[in-house]
Amino acid sequence: MAYILQSLYSHGKILPGAKALGFGCGEEPLPSLFAARGMDVTVTDLHPDRVAKLGWVETGQHTDSLMATFVPDLVDQNIFRDRVSLQYVDMNDIPASLDGTYDVCWSVCALEHLGSIEKGLDFIENSLRSLKPGGVAVHTTEFNYSNQERTLDNWLTVLFRQPDFQKIADRLTEQGHTVAPLDFNVGDQPMD
Repeated sequence: MAYILQSLYSHGKILPGAKALGFGCGEEPLPSLFAARGMDVTVTDLHPDRVAKLGWVETGQHTDSLMATFVPDLVDQNIFRDRVSLQYVDMNDIPASLDGTYDVCWSVCALEHLGSIEKGLDFIENSLRSLKPGGVAVHTTEFNYSNQERTLDNWLTVLFRQPDFQKIADRLTEQGHTVAPLDFNVGDQPMD
């Protein structure tokens, strides 16, 4: 979450009046923080009827109500209720009603749960439709840095590799999007 905040801050996107769209938000605090900064936020998650067998409810990885993302230490409840809304969205089928509406969109370790590496890459591409011109998308996910060929795919959780990220970066660049330079250095210190 800190990476998402830093990226959006560095791009000057955490501004009063900006519109933000979070995919697969679970119970994360980002919607509360953005609302406290004057942003209008749409929280999304998969409909509760579809998550019962996935194990996300028990681990706090699902938003079953708007107030699941409310953090009173970050924002006043009235401000939160005025600025944040909840919409159930399947990340594999983003509705056209969200197209061209937002200044930023984000997801925190959600796209690896879409069923396959290809579906995760398609989500990244499709999420960009929600942005206004000049909008910024920031998505985090799991990274299999130890093997460039073998990985988990077509499962409840998949692990993306360097070639997968290069593939989506190339695809988006070919479509005219600006993609941040890819940095695959995982560091060599204990906290890395």
